Formats: sequence, C-alpha cells, structure tokens
Amino acid sequence: MAMLLARAGYRVLLVDKATFPSDTMSTHLLHPPAVAALGRWGILERLEATGCPPVTTYDFDFGPVSIAGSPRPIDGEARAFVPRRTVLDALLVDAAVAAGAELRDAFSVDEVLFDDGRVSGIGGHARGGARVTERARVVIGADGIHSLVAKAVRVTRYHEVPRLTPLYYAYWSGLPVDEFKTYERSEHGRGWATSPTHDGLTCLVQGWPQEEFEANRKDVEGAFLRSFDLVPDFAERIHAATRETRFVGSGNLPGFFRQPYGPGWALVGDAGYHMHPITGFGISDAFRDAELLASALDECFAGSRPYEEALACYQRQRDELALPLYELTRDFANLEPPPPDLQELIGAMQGNQAAMDDFVSVMAATLPAPEFFGPENTGRIMERAAA
Repeated sequence: MAMLLARAGYRVLLVDKATFPSDTMSTHLLHPPAVAALGRWGILERLEATGCPPVTTYDFDFGPVSIAGSPRPIDGEARAFVPRRTVLDALLVDAAVAAGAELRDAFSVDEVLFDDGRVSGIGGHARGGARVTERARVVIGADGIHSLVAKAVRVTRYHEVPRLTPLYYAYWSGLPVDEFKTYERSEHGRGWATSPTHDGLTCLVQGWPQEEFEANRKDVEGAFLRSFDLVPDFAERIHAATRETRFVGSGNLPGFFRQPYGPGWALVGDAGYHMHPITGFGISDAFRDAELLASALDECFAGSRPYEEALACYQRQRDELALPLYELTRDFANLEPPPPDLQELIGAMQGNQAAMDDFVSVMAATLPAPEFFGPENTGRIMERAAA
C-alpha cells in the first residue's frame, strides 16, 4: 500500500512495530493473481532471485478421489509461490522505501487521533523513544485482524462467521514436494497441506475441529503426527523428515467484513476483512485490495472523484470480488464432508482434466467460483461423466 501511494507521488509515512526482515503468522501462499501483482510492481524477479521455488500444480486429495491440475493463467501468470515472510515482507518494505515512503520500524502506535470526528493522525513512539504525533489526510490501517484503527473508529462488521478450524504450521526438511497439495479427511475432522518454500524446506499446515483446540494445543506435534496415520504413505514420509521450526498457529480464526473506510481513515488486508486461512487467499486478496484502495485514494487526492464516492467504490469492488471465495472458504473450513451434490461433482471430474484444471483455477483465484459452480458448467461436467 505504501509503495503504491509513494509511486503515485504522495508523501507516505509507513510505521510498523516490527523490524525487517521479520516473521509473522501467515498462510504464505501467493496464488497467481498475487504473483502477477508482484510482476506489475517490479518485485517478482527479486523474489525469484531468492530461490523460492515456483508451484505450477495444485492437488486436492479427498481420500477416495483426487483433483489435480494446473490453474489457468491470469495476467499471463499461472504460477504460485510460497515464500517465507522474512523474505517477502523485506522485499515489499524495500520497494516502498525505494519509491519514496518514509519507514519507521520498531514503532508502536498507541492512539488514533481525531479532529471534529475525523481521523487526523496517529500517536506513538519508537522503541525506547519519546512519544510523537503525526498528522495525515488519511490513516490507513493495514494492521491485521485486531486492527487498532478499526477499534478506534468503532467500525461495523458484516458477513460474520464464528471461529472455525484452528490451524498450525511448521517448516520441515527431508520432506520434498513440488506442488501445493492438500489432504482432506473431513470424515475424521482432519486436513493438512504441504508446499515448498525457501531453503529446501516444506511448509506443512494442519487443521482440526474447534472443539479439539484446547486439548491439541497442549501437544501440537502429537496431534499432527496422529493425524498423518490416516494416510500411511504420508506418515512414512513425515517420520523420515525433520521439523526445523516451532509450531505457529491460532484457534481464533473468525470470518468477517469490516466497513473499510470513513472520514480520514481506510482499512486494507486482514484489517478490512478476514477470511479463514485454510484456502490461503489472505496475501493475494491483500495485494488486490491494496491496488483497489490506492486507485480510489489517487482519484480522491487528484480531485477527480469525491472521497466518499471513490471509497464506496473500493468497498463495493472488494466485496463483489471477495464474497464468493469467502463463502467457499467457509464451507471448506468446517472440515465436514462435502454436501452430496459437491461429492457427486468431485467424482464426476475424475478423468476430465479440463474440469479438474478449472476446479484448481477456482482454488487458485484465476477463475471466478460462480462461473465454475454455475448450473451450466456443472451440468456439462455431469453429462460428460454419464456419457
């Protein structure tokens, strides 16, 4: 966000309580739309130079059947990447600074300032430093699910979903993979996914029912390993691998949309809306919404569109693009067997590579979910399977 506005010629102050490079809890997955965005921003080559392996195949193992394929390209890009956040965030911050944004890291914001009901700035302090205040035409909260900006303006929420499947992940060596692969054993309330990341490591994430959260968090590794017994081949591989990092995760994963703007403030990324991370759309959606918000603010600052009109358009575009995958993700995050009609559709895709590629494209965010799950398309898939 800071990079895009700085490149448009605006004065930008970027504050973060972290120092870079730093790690953060994350899905890591950059679906093709996010990769295409990095290409537009001139950052993709830098990511490739870090040695992060590309992913060109998605594989969804449902037990009796699997759906594997390659996503359709979007803006000429069909690859995914799963970078460590220590690498990705540093690249983005460096690009923002190179574009002219002023960075203050190790800076804690403790107050959102108001003038006559309008957000007008922030108050905070550098580590060990005196308190300072800064004024701005717009304060943008890209500060996550527990956004201080959202709390300060008492923002409204909608399309709310309660906490669903807790997720934990760690990095493993000796577990080579070259695709993004999920294992869904919903009849047992289990699901996990593997993907390649930096330094020859594999990111392994697993989820289980919310009601098991408190018990399993006391022995996350034991809960992981017991689940893998559901897939003996995978269990054999994981027992030969080595966990290189601690487990990171959360059981507090609700879903919601927030009103993303108001007088003098705006929200983007998880601060604006939070989708359960099981489908890994978080970073891709944050990149998309950053471009939408930057464009809306540019129109406002340039005087070509009133603030309220430009930001209302941002919210409308965001919601229209996000809601279909938000609802699909909610269904996956229940970790329950698919409804009968979806089970039938999954079975009908077997042997139909074009249909499997299209399903994969939905999960990679390169094909709109309503287009794939619409009655005309699903009818064609079912008819071909019956022929």
